[in-house]
Amino acid sequence: MKATQAVPMEHGRQVDLLSCADEPIHLPGSIQPHGALLFFRADGTLEGWSANAPSLLAIDPRLGLSFDELPLPEVAHELIAACMAPRDEDDNAPTVSSLTIDDADYDCVVHYSNGRIVVEFEARETAAEEVVLFAVKAHGSIDRLRRQKSIEGLLDAAVRQVREFTGFDRVMAYRFRPDDSGDVVAEARREDLTPYLHQRYPASDIPAQARRLYMLNTLRMIADVDYNAVPLLGEPGAEPLDMSFAVLRSVSPVHVEYLKNMGVAASMSVSIVINGRLWGLIACHHMTRKVVPYAIRMAADVLAQVIASTIHSIEARLDAALVEQAATMRSRLVEALLLDEDPLDSLAHHARELIASSQAQAMIAALDGRTVSHGDLSPGLAEAVIASLPAEPHDIVARASLADWPAELRERLGKWVGMLALPYDPAAQGWCVLLRVEEIEQVAWGGRPEKTGQVGPLGARLTPRGSFDAWYETVRGKAHPWEAAVLSNARLTLAELMRATASRRAQHEATRAQLLAMLGHDLRDPLHSINMAGMVLERGNNQQGLGKRIQSSTSRMQRMIGQVLDMSRLDRGMALGIAPERIDLSDLLKDLIDEARLAYPAIVFELACDESALVDADKGRLGQVLSNLLSNARHHGEPGQPIRACLFRQDGVAVLEVSNHAAPIPEDIVANLFNPYKHASLNNPRNRTGLGLGLHIAQQIVHEHQGEIAYRYEDGRVVFTLRLPLAA
Repeated sequence: MKATQAVPMEHGRQVDLLSCADEPIHLPGSIQPHGALLFFRADGTLEGWSANAPSLLAIDPRLGLSFDELPLPEVAHELIAACMAPRDEDDNAPTVSSLTIDDADYDCVVHYSNGRIVVEFEARETAAEEVVLFAVKAHGSIDRLRRQKSIEGLLDAAVRQVREFTGFDRVMAYRFRPDDSGDVVAEARREDLTPYLHQRYPASDIPAQARRLYMLNTLRMIADVDYNAVPLLGEPGAEPLDMSFAVLRSVSPVHVEYLKNMGVAASMSVSIVINGRLWGLIACHHMTRKVVPYAIRMAADVLAQVIASTIHSIEARLDAALVEQAATMRSRLVEALLLDEDPLDSLAHHARELIASSQAQAMIAALDGRTVSHGDLSPGLAEAVIASLPAEPHDIVARASLADWPAELRERLGKWVGMLALPYDPAAQGWCVLLRVEEIEQVAWGGRPEKTGQVGPLGARLTPRGSFDAWYETVRGKAHPWEAAVLSNARLTLAELMRATASRRAQHEATRAQLLAMLGHDLRDPLHSINMAGMVLERGNNQQGLGKRIQSSTSRMQRMIGQVLDMSRLDRGMALGIAPERIDLSDLLKDLIDEARLAYPAIVFELACDESALVDADKGRLGQVLSNLLSNARHHGEPGQPIRACLFRQDGVAVLEVSNHAAPIPEDIVANLFNPYKHASLNNPRNRTGLGLGLHIAQQIVHEHQGEIAYRYEDGRVVFTLRLPLAA
């Protein structure tokens, strides 16, 4: 078959901005003119060539001719023969060699693509000695880049190194955002050129199919934007040649026009691919025609792989630090949830760690209609945020912009537009909500991304923008998106919180059942005593002490029932309620000690110090606290040893201490000392009627008085200290 029978192959249609997203840019049907191309069937027979191949390669191509019948340098025959060997269909790795044809130097690049062998002869205009020198510079650049510790420093060094060994007028590093727009994060340029650093370019600048091609073929060069494309010739009706991996591939006319509008005459781009994602680009621009030798381009490609590897290592190190921080936080938080009575207290206590590990700025915790918050939130906002969450959540709720919130709440949010909500106790509407502030950005777009109309060769069409002067836009209503690592850590935290909540609930249900069983059992004794006393009174016998026995039994019943009722209020998240009045703690303490001396004459109660201390407090509730402390000292103190009380004023606070001789409380019990349902309290032989609720209720009463209660061991004595603010 004669060469004249070959016809131009199918190529990309005329496109504009409306249709460029569908443009088959991998099937252009033409090449750039600084080289020639041949393509063969898998058996080595010629299937097509570029129209300039006969003149550049000094050959007479004919369809069906075997590759070894073409008068090409022997090294080209060897590369083609090697490519004919059995291979994986996805193996597109090229083989390369330098050769000379009619005193012209070429880089011969051969690769396999979809059953075809593609052979490209790219003209090399740079002397071999200069190529070696460039390669040495590139090798030194790799070592310098590997030593960088931050992504910003790495990219800044990369653009300077690439410009040094390639000679481009401008080299930029793009970093893509989740919405596919890109920021120029580093730039090395000729001093007289307008800087593009920190400008952002819209996602539409790189259509989806171009991104796919950037992933497949990580390096692309345009030697001269004013080139006249050279068509490919082949059999009539033959499948278009897939040029995804071709170095001479012609480019989209829309992209050429885009570069011309920027004043760029030649360009090269190198993809930065991390974990199968187009992370960024090294984009090179030159203001005049420029052909970069293949070896130098490959050095730039290797450099991009080093950059990708280093970025991946830096990001992995940062993610690992975040994971470690989050794991430490989870461990502490879960431990606190299992030990503390109120989950809201635990979450509030660990708010700073939760906020830091999620890179948030505020936190809200909610349970059973109660909320606590940490951060600069306006009044009522925490409750409104919780109310906006689903009643029956199934997963984490994430919001990153104002548009994600219910319309009626947007005006109240202020700066808090980012939210990550963890439903740790759905049955009780338990939420842990992390908030991020709005990021108000002054975005410098690389030209206003409007579409403009223009009359072209085929009539009116939409064209790329013509101005690349910075166009500034203020972007509001968005927070920094929740990173994948933060979301992953949040899910792990949620799982741990839900397990801890379920464990606490199961433990409380078991101890509550035990408490009720004990309560029923322990009430029998005083009821039996009252019943027996009533029978004796009915018979008319004048027995001494019956009134005292009845009074003692009913007091025990009232104390136990009162504790159960108080505990029921606390379990429902309610306050115990106080009615403050001005009282003197000294008078209250003396009255309670006098009662204890009358009730237990065999025990010595000492009032070691006694200062007048006026406080605003509920006398009955404080009496309940002091009675509990004196009762505990009586039950747990060493027999024959005095119980000591001391009241004094210190720095605007009333300090009341109750102590008794005893061994120190074990550390494992101290950790749960103020928790209800303590196993150490239930069935205690020295306090058989104790329910393990007294100290917990006492602590709640003290907290409602804005005070503190604490335990310490000192000089062989167990000491409980009560601190209350003095009245103004």
